Amino acid sequence: MAETADETQFGRIVVERRLATPEEVRAAMARQKELAGQGKRRRLADVMIEEGYVTKSQLKRLGGQLDDSMTRPAQQIPGFQILGKLGAGAMATVFKARQLSLDRVVAVKVLPRRLSENKEFVERFYKEGRAAAQLNHNNIVQAIDVGEAGGYHYFVMEYVAGSTVYDVLAKGKAFEESDALNIVLQIARALQHAHERGFIHRDVKPKNIMIAKDGVAKLADMGLAREATDIQAAMAEAGRAYGTPYYISPEQIRGEVDIDFRADIYSLGATFYHMVTGRVPFDGPTPSAVMHKHLKEPLIPPDHINTGLSAGVGEVIELMMAKRREERYQNTKDLIQDLDAVARGEPPLQARQRYDANLLEGLADGERAGSSGPVRGGASQRSAPQPVGGGWTLPIILGTVLLASIVMNIVILLMRP
Repeated sequence: MAETADETQFGRIVVERRLATPEEVRAAMARQKELAGQGKRRRLADVMIEEGYVTKSQLKRLGGQLDDSMTRPAQQIPGFQILGKLGAGAMATVFKARQLSLDRVVAVKVLPRRLSENKEFVERFYKEGRAAAQLNHNNIVQAIDVGEAGGYHYFVMEYVAGSTVYDVLAKGKAFEESDALNIVLQIARALQHAHERGFIHRDVKPKNIMIAKDGVAKLADMGLAREATDIQAAMAEAGRAYGTPYYISPEQIRGEVDIDFRADIYSLGATFYHMVTGRVPFDGPTPSAVMHKHLKEPLIPPDHINTGLSAGVGEVIELMMAKRREERYQNTKDLIQDLDAVARGEPPLQARQRYDANLLEGLADGERAGSSGPVRGGASQRSAPQPVGGGWTLPIILGTVLLASIVMNIVILLMRP
């Protein structure tokens, strides 16, 4: 079982079967993380055996029992032949199957029976299917069917042969800039498609980005997606943080009601950051510590960590991850324009213009306050000139910055073919 099931579910089931205590599972997970930091990847099952918490014979018996119990519900879905298990988590198990009517391979997500009695989980499960069904894009995992059979709720979707962005990062590898740009650009187009139809994903992260063998990137798991205009759902979720701590936007952390498309831009930016630096933007001992840093701690520019990055990529990521959503890209169209430009080796005009505007605003604020404190800008940490005092300081600086910006943009336009 340990070879195929999700690590989290494995730990939970070991505790349920009283083979180990919750404390022993947590200790084994901590050891697993420690080994991963040393470049040694170990399955949780192997670590628990090495630490003496369980025996090989116990896990062998457990594995057979679990494989039977986890495959049985899937076999009850009419019209589908189960070919194997792709993975399992706390919320669902995903199987590889053949749709008999069309003779094609699909993925089938099955909700465990213990969650089928929870109306909130069931409704979220069906909302995922309904949201995905309204989206038709090459970079989004396609929904096929949703239903209930034998007391089990299931969701049938496109099968993607390949891996996730997370699978690559879990090996301790960062992506080459060009590869990361290519993937992020594809996902940005997927988000644009969803955003134009009124849907916010709300959980963009490496695990939800599939990479097919032909290099096509696909956005998966619409489980937290909702319509931007769904006021009732927004009010019901007010004050609760939905998302994944390493990639969640500040406004989601605060549980704000009016979450919009800019939350997805932030999460994609955090994912982009992880891809090109090999580390998450903010880390901490607990989820709450990580989320606090998203809210309060300045972002270390990605090109300060990976000095081989182009300046353009750094500027785009910082703008995507501005803590105030008013200072991010205001729509995915502008983001795509900049990503396209950087991929062509050109400057990201949208990021440059927004940075110039924020710089001027910060200079004006500083002059009015008579302060030489740090300038507030959308690109979080890039240094900017500070006012130095004197009545003529602000006009001179404003004129210089405006002139430089105009000249730069003219040069860029003249260089275009």
